[in-house]
Amino acid sequence: MGLLQRLKYSIEADLNHFFDKKEEKNPIMMLNQYIREAEKQTEQTGKFLERQEQLKIKLQKELQQAKEMYATREKQVGLATASGEQDLVDFATQEMTTYAQRIEALEGSITQVDKELFELERKFEEMKHKIKDMKVRQLQLMGKENVIRANTQMNRILNPESTENANKRLDTFESMENYIERLGQKIDQEHETTSMEQRLANLEKKQPTENSF
Repeated sequence: MGLLQRLKYSIEADLNHFFDKKEEKNPIMMLNQYIREAEKQTEQTGKFLERQEQLKIKLQKELQQAKEMYATREKQVGLATASGEQDLVDFATQEMTTYAQRIEALEGSITQVDKELFELERKFEEMKHKIKDMKVRQLQLMGKENVIRANTQMNRILNPESTENANKRLDTFESMENYIERLGQKIDQEHETTSMEQRLANLEKKQPTENSF
């Protein structure tokens, strides 16, 4: 095996490994990529179908022209025979043979094209169904992913003991309640201290008045 061939296989193996790892990390993203690729291939297949249908139309047109020319030469053979012009009879007869062979070949081609077209259409419809199935699967996975993320977020809040963030401030309802409780106690203490200071200040204001008597 040549160096370039080994390098090609090595690159392909690395890419396959990369995409396998990427799929493990984000299966929905990879599924989206698969769907885009499948849609692209289906679109290309649709173009092949259109070309095959156009080919069939052209073959049918050629067949119709060959049949018309065969009928024309057949009539001309009768006219040439009636007029005794043997060279024209021979020419028209040879033309009839040529057109008869062409008609047979064209009919065979059209029959083959019909079979191939039917098979292509069948596979084309199958491809479209596969894409629909993948899109349904995509929606299912997105739904599951949303549920998992939502549950993870709620569990992080409701069950801090089961998460790695149990010690982070304000991560849970319990820690928030404790924080609010501590804050309320601090405010109450400050209010009480302020009230006491105000009462003492009032006493100081009243003291000189009381001493004047």
